[in-house]
Amino acid sequence: MNTLELARLQFGVTTIFHFIFVPMSIGLAVWVAWCQTRWYRTGDELYLRMTRYWGKFMLITLAIGVVTGIVQEFQFGMNWSVYSRYVGDIFGAPLAMEGLAAFFLESTFIGLWIFGWGRLSRRAHLATIWLTAFGTVLSAYFILAANSWMQHPVGYTLNRLTHRAELKSIWAVLTNSTVLLAFPHTVFGAFTTGGMLVLGISAFGLLRARATGIGADDVYRRSLRMALAPVLVVAILTGAFGHSQGVLMETQQPMKMAAAEALYHTTKGASLSIFAVGPFEHFPKRLNTDIRIPHLLSIIGTASWNGQVKGVDQLQAEYVRKYGPGDYVPILGVTYWTFRIMAGIGVLLLLIPIVGLILARRGLIERKRWFMRTLVVGAFLPPLANLTGWIFTEMGRQPWVVYGLLKTSQARSPLVSSTDIVITLLGYVVIYGALIIVGGRLFLREIAHGPAPAPAPGESEPAGDGGAPRPDLVMAY
Repeated sequence: MNTLELARLQFGVTTIFHFIFVPMSIGLAVWVAWCQTRWYRTGDELYLRMTRYWGKFMLITLAIGVVTGIVQEFQFGMNWSVYSRYVGDIFGAPLAMEGLAAFFLESTFIGLWIFGWGRLSRRAHLATIWLTAFGTVLSAYFILAANSWMQHPVGYTLNRLTHRAELKSIWAVLTNSTVLLAFPHTVFGAFTTGGMLVLGISAFGLLRARATGIGADDVYRRSLRMALAPVLVVAILTGAFGHSQGVLMETQQPMKMAAAEALYHTTKGASLSIFAVGPFEHFPKRLNTDIRIPHLLSIIGTASWNGQVKGVDQLQAEYVRKYGPGDYVPILGVTYWTFRIMAGIGVLLLLIPIVGLILARRGLIERKRWFMRTLVVGAFLPPLANLTGWIFTEMGRQPWVVYGLLKTSQARSPLVSSTDIVITLLGYVVIYGALIIVGGRLFLREIAHGPAPAPAPGESEPAGDGGAPRPDLVMAY
């Protein structure tokens, strides 16, 4: 591997690891805020136990997400200094907003939430968790605004003397048509991730209680029933905005959509390949097995039954005429399969809560072990969809790091050697490996412990406006 490929590998490794935990933290923050709201409005002790139990998982994911996110941003200056110099005037603005506004909002109020039990009034304490959740969502918006500018540059001017892109309108960057669709798609996907995690852990707790003969905790029962309908709603919204992104992408990055389908030739009324053993032209035809839905690709890409979808070959020729000689086709095997894994999981995430709601309505959900096991496995599906979606989005844009302006091959740091990258990459692998072991063990420990027991009959809460069972500090989580 050359220096460029190593730099891309390092950034990909750190980003994939970071993106495992970010959607979890966003989804769980909103879920915990909702549970605490239910406790505030009803006074039901069970909602308080739910708040504190799911809050433990939220804190684990927030902590790991923050640590890995900081390292990721430093890589722009370490391995991609030419990119940072070229677009820093624009790319740095939303990142600065994320750090100065969203991150500090999130970190400040999560501290108040942790230490505020029994010290703040119930209303003020509830406000801290909602402001934390708002901070996580706001942070996602600014990050996605920066990434969307890489996908679809707007609000800039090119300075021919300094060879830099300079910010002309921050409003154009923040209201980029790409981010207006990428943001709800990503955030609703994060809500789905958090919801499925709640369902999976709850199902595991119920299965374990049944296997051991110990009564199942009501935290799991109520969490399971509370989460099913919201997960279905946010999964539908995730898919709807994802479809809208596909339509927009056909206009902004037609090569990415052609690569997602491995469509070589421009076609009217293009069909969509659902599954193919060999959808690529170099693959032996005798081994090529393809299942297709007629006209569906044209409907997705152009909102028309017989709409024309440009193929890879035509787009390659167009890009050569527009940008000069070069290979403008991303790795088709990666784009084809990551797109299908993401979309296929999206369909499963619609079916699972639908089946769950039907079983719950009939009072059978806890009796169906096969469905409980499905929920446990289903908790792993959203992270896989998030990662394959990110890989498709970023690798489908290649060879551009900023679409139409700067190629990835032109963006790396010229003085960073392959040895430097290999050494730091190994360091990241070791550190991140340790983090995922620690995070995994913390998750498993909290699952094994289960929710805190309900207070004994007649046991009263201590005096104090917070109304928490005890004024726990951070290490109690």
